[in-house]
Amino acid sequence: MLRYIRYLLLATIGIVLLVVGMANRDPVTLNLLPPELARETSIFVSLTLPLYIVILGAVIVGVLLGFVWEWIREARIRAGAKSDRRMRERLEREMVRIKRKDPAASDDVLAILDNSSKAS
Repeated sequence: MLRYIRYLLLATIGIVLLVVGMANRDPVTLNLLPPELARETSIFVSLTLPLYIVILGAVIVGVLLGFVWEWIREARIRAGAKSDRRMRERLEREMVRIKRKDPAASDDVLAILDNSSKAS
C-alpha cells in the first residue's frame, strides 16, 4: 500500500513539474554580472535558457545547499556519537577482561551492568 502512495506522490510531482515547464517555456537571459559592472570589468557572460530550467535549477541548488549546510551543522553531533561509541566499546572490553581475570570476585556493579546490557 505504501508503495502505491509513493508512486502516486511521484506521479503528482512529475505532473506538476511538467505543467510548470510547459507554462514557463519563454527564454530568459541570465547575466553573470550587472551590465554596468560588466562594462567596467569587460566580463560579458550571459546565458539564454527557458525559464522553467532556471526555476528548477534554483530549486535544486537550494536543496543541495540545505543538505550540505545540515551535514556541516551536524558534524559535531556525529563526532560526539562516535566518541561515545568508542568509549562504550572500550568499557565493554574492560568489563570482559575483568570478568575473565577473576570470575570468583563478582562485583555487584558489574553484575548490574551485565544484566542491563543483556536486556537491551
